[in-house]
Amino acid sequence: MSKETVIDTLSFEQALGELETIVSALESGSAPLEDSIKAYERGVALKKHCESKLRSAQEKIEKITISEDGTAKTENFDNPE
Repeated sequence: MSKETVIDTLSFEQALGELETIVSALESGSAPLEDSIKAYERGVALKKHCESKLRSAQEKIEKITISEDGTAKTENFDNPE
Protein backbone atom coordinates (compact mmCIF):
# COMPACT_ATOMS: atom_id res chain seq x y z
CA MET A 1 0.00 0.00 0.00
CA SER A 2 1.44 3.35 -1.01
CA LYS A 3 2.01 5.92 1.74
CA GLU A 4 -0.02 8.36 -0.38
CA THR A 5 -3.07 6.09 -0.40
CA VAL A 6 -6.06 8.07 0.76
CA ILE A 7 -7.17 6.52 4.03
CA ASP A 8 -10.89 6.95 3.32
CA THR A 9 -10.58 4.56 0.36
CA LEU A 10 -9.10 1.74 2.46
CA SER A 11 -11.09 -1.21 3.71
CA PHE A 12 -10.88 -2.02 7.40
CA GLU A 13 -8.50 -4.89 6.67
CA GLN A 14 -6.21 -2.75 4.51
CA ALA A 15 -6.08 0.04 7.09
CA LEU A 16 -5.43 -2.39 9.93
CA GLY A 17 -2.66 -4.10 7.96
CA GLU A 18 -0.96 -0.79 7.25
CA LEU A 19 -1.36 0.25 10.89
CA GLU A 20 0.29 -3.00 12.03
CA THR A 21 3.19 -2.32 9.62
CA ILE A 22 3.61 1.20 11.01
CA VAL A 23 3.58 -0.03 14.61
CA SER A 24 6.24 -2.63 13.82
CA ALA A 25 8.41 -0.05 12.09
CA LEU A 26 8.06 2.41 14.97
CA GLU A 27 8.84 -0.30 17.51
CA SER A 28 12.04 -1.18 15.67
CA GLY A 29 13.28 2.38 16.12
CA SER A 30 15.27 2.22 12.88
CA ALA A 31 13.55 5.06 11.02
CA PRO A 32 14.79 8.66 11.19
CA LEU A 33 12.86 10.90 13.58
CA GLU A 34 11.07 12.87 10.84
CA ASP A 35 9.90 9.64 9.15
CA SER A 36 8.77 8.26 12.51
CA ILE A 37 6.69 11.37 13.18
CA LYS A 38 5.02 11.13 9.75
CA ALA A 39 4.38 7.40 10.26
CA TYR A 40 2.91 8.08 13.71
CA GLU A 41 0.57 10.74 12.31
CA ARG A 42 -0.59 8.37 9.57
CA GLY A 43 -1.04 5.66 12.18
CA VAL A 44 -3.32 7.91 14.21
CA ALA A 45 -5.42 8.60 11.10
CA LEU A 46 -5.55 4.88 10.27
CA LYS A 47 -6.65 4.08 13.85
CA LYS A 48 -9.48 6.61 13.59
CA HIS A 49 -10.51 5.14 10.23
CA CYS A 50 -10.59 1.62 11.69
CA GLU A 51 -12.64 2.79 14.67
CA SER A 52 -15.10 4.49 12.33
CA LYS A 53 -15.45 1.33 10.23
CA LEU A 54 -16.04 -0.76 13.36
CA ARG A 55 -18.60 1.69 14.72
CA SER A 56 -20.45 1.63 11.39
CA ALA A 57 -20.49 -2.16 11.35
CA GLN A 58 -21.68 -2.31 14.95
CA GLU A 59 -24.60 -0.02 14.14
CA LYS A 60 -25.72 -2.50 11.48
CA ILE A 61 -25.62 -5.50 13.79
CA GLU A 62 -28.90 -6.75 15.07
CA LYS A 63 -29.34 -9.38 17.69
CA ILE A 64 -31.87 -12.16 17.27
CA THR A 65 -34.06 -12.87 20.24
CA ILE A 66 -36.62 -15.58 20.83
CA SER A 67 -39.80 -14.55 22.61
CA GLU A 68 -41.52 -16.76 25.16
CA ASP A 69 -43.90 -18.05 22.48
CA GLY A 70 -40.91 -19.15 20.34
CA THR A 71 -41.15 -16.37 17.79
CA ALA A 72 -37.86 -14.99 16.52
CA LYS A 73 -37.41 -11.25 16.17
CA THR A 74 -34.51 -8.85 15.74
CA GLU A 75 -33.55 -5.92 17.94
CA ASN A 76 -30.91 -3.27 17.58
CA PHE A 77 -27.58 -4.21 19.08
CA ASP A 78 -27.10 -2.38 22.38
CA ASN A 79 -23.57 -1.11 22.82
CA PRO A 80 -22.56 -1.79 26.45
CA GLU A 81 -20.32 1.31 26.58
